[in-house]
Formats: sequence, structure tokens, C-alpha cells
Amino acid sequence: MSLYPASPLGVRAPGIPTGRDVEWEPLVDYRRNDISETTVHGAVAWANGGKLIHSFGGNVLCYGRSMMKPLMMKVFAEALAPVTDWRQKAIACSSHNGDVEHVAAAQSLLAESERGLMQTPLDVPLVQFGRQVRRPRRWYHCCSGEHAAILLGCRLLGWSRAGYTLPSHRVFQSLLDVIRGQLGADWTPLRIARDGCGLPTASNTVSELAVLFASLSAHRDDDWIWEAMMRHPDLVGGFNRLDSTILKACEGRVLAKEGADGLLGLSVVHPDFPEGLGVVIKIAHGWNARASWTIARSVLGVLGFDLRNPYPLHRQKAFIVPGLVPEVLLGKLETIPTWDEWDPDRDRYIQWNKTISPYPEAAPPEVSPPEVSPPPFAGEG
Repeated sequence: MSLYPASPLGVRAPGIPTGRDVEWEPLVDYRRNDISETTVHGAVAWANGGKLIHSFGGNVLCYGRSMMKPLMMKVFAEALAPVTDWRQKAIACSSHNGDVEHVAAAQSLLAESERGLMQTPLDVPLVQFGRQVRRPRRWYHCCSGEHAAILLGCRLLGWSRAGYTLPSHRVFQSLLDVIRGQLGADWTPLRIARDGCGLPTASNTVSELAVLFASLSAHRDDDWIWEAMMRHPDLVGGFNRLDSTILKACEGRVLAKEGADGLLGLSVVHPDFPEGLGVVIKIAHGWNARASWTIARSVLGVLGFDLRNPYPLHRQKAFIVPGLVPEVLLGKLETIPTWDEWDPDRDRYIQWNKTISPYPEAAPPEVSPPEVSPPPFAGEG
């Protein structure tokens, strides 16, 4: 395969659909006075254990990217268990903001003499407050915790740390074995690409990703991954991040992990799904935290979890579509508003002309003007 495409129009590869070929479905639209201004398309998959139970928007092929970090840590779970504390374990599964606490936890995984081995790209913190004065560093990259944990794990297992970011290395090959443990021994990725942090990422369908996330809740007691993310949710993402907020709001019963570009994985402990429930959301156009948040609130809401709405929209309202959830849960979906009571409806100008007003019943009552006494003469009183 050539390094660069032959045409800006794209050349189709057999068996690999492009975004143009996928029948994306609308997931949420933002309306101003009943008119849709923005419609966000995507795909959603629900899996119970190893079986797909609901699919909407097509079985899209994509890269799992950072959403796969809890599965990557399955490779090193046993080796890292006795030598790391809970904060170190949590940062290993993170895509963090690059705050001080994130950098400190990631650095604590490696001795100073080993830190030069880490191959994350130079970056600045993900969320900035005020003017940017920091110079790019590898530790600010959102994947520095994962890279540091991989390097520590390789040393503990006696694996070479040279070339740990290559697809031929035992790190990635072991991750593929973890995936095959859930999807079957014959599974193989159609494509392997280089992720933004330099590690390889495998292609999966949204349905396959849902099955993988269902396995996380089904086997949550097999290792430390679930508990570490629950103990330190703010290390997994950071301030106001969706996955960190879900981890806290659902009180230990939902593991959430964001992934670029436009992915959110939910692994749910629920009595109606004893084999583990996995829900994966893919936004067609990529990263959209606001849309992902609104969709996640509705999905979690039908399962009995209360996630707050994202910050209020500017004179818009968000509306979700019925296909987000299995048909049996549609009744519950209609009870979950996508706006709050404190968010008044200021979508429209109020027109008092009864002939054209869409709200004639809102016309004010006819009242006589108040009597006003004339001002006193100068010098009076």
C-alpha cells in the first residue's frame, strides 16, 4: 500500500467501507424554535455478553483507539498488580487532561533513568485555563500514563522495551490475544493503523467494541482495572470530562471510557443483563463531547442511572431519536428530558399580535393604564 492516496476523492479498498458507504443515522439534533440547526449522525451498539442485542446506524468499522485502554491493561494486569498503587493503576487506563496530578501519577510509574524510553508525542495539557505558558512535553500527552505503564509492564515481564510502539511487538500482539479471547480465535483486524500517541490501533466494528465492553463488566472481578477506574475517576479523564463524570455519577456500576475520534464505551453492571452489558456510541463526524454527553444521558437514563445534562445550549434544545435504545426501553426514553427546568425556553420572540402569534393564549390581559398625578407647580408645598 502506498503511503499517500492516489486521489483526493479516495480509492475504495475491497471489504472496507468508507464513511460515505455507511448508512449513518441521526442520533441527536439541536433545534431553535422547532427548526433543526444541527443534526449529529452516528451509530450505537448494545451487547449483552457476547451477543449483539441492538444496533442503530449500521455496524460501522472504526478504530477503538483510546477507548481500548482498559483492555490493553489486561495484558499487564497480573504483572502490575503487586507493584503499583491505585492511582498508578488508574492513570494507566487514562486519557487524561495533563493536569498536575495526572503528570505526577504517570511519572511515578517510571524511574527517572527510564523516562527517556517513553515515546508519546510532545504535547500541551488538553484543557487550559488562561494563557498557554507551558512548553510541550511528553508527560502532558493524554496517553502518557498508558505508555509509562506499558514500559513498566515490559520490564516486569522481561520483554524488550525497544520498539514497544510497533505492531510486531509483544505488547500489541498480546492485546490482539485479549480481543480474540472475546471475539473468537479466528478474529483478525482488517486494518491496523498508528494511533495519535504512536501505539498501533486495530479496526473493529461498533458491534465488536460493544461485545468487548460487555466483557469488562462480566469479568470486573478478575483484576484491578474496574476498581482502579472507580477509585480514581478524575485520573481517567479529568475536570468536566464525560467518562470521569459517568464514573462518579453511576457509583461504581458503569465503567466509561472515551476514545478518539467520537467514541464512548460504556460497560454496565445491571440486573437485567447478568452477562454484562456493553454500549458503544460512535459519532460520525468525530469528537463531539456535547452530543456524546446528551446521548449518554439518555442511554444511562433508561437503565436507571442519573447523569446530569451538559451545560445549557444557547437558545437551542437537544432532541434524541428512538433508535438509541432497544424497543423495549422506548417508554423510559421518553421520560428523560434533554434540558433542565432551570433552562427556560427562550427560543422565540413573543409576538402579541393575535393574528400571527403562535401562542395567542399567552396574550396579556387588557388593563387600563395607571392614573398618574400631574407634577406639582413649582414652589408648591
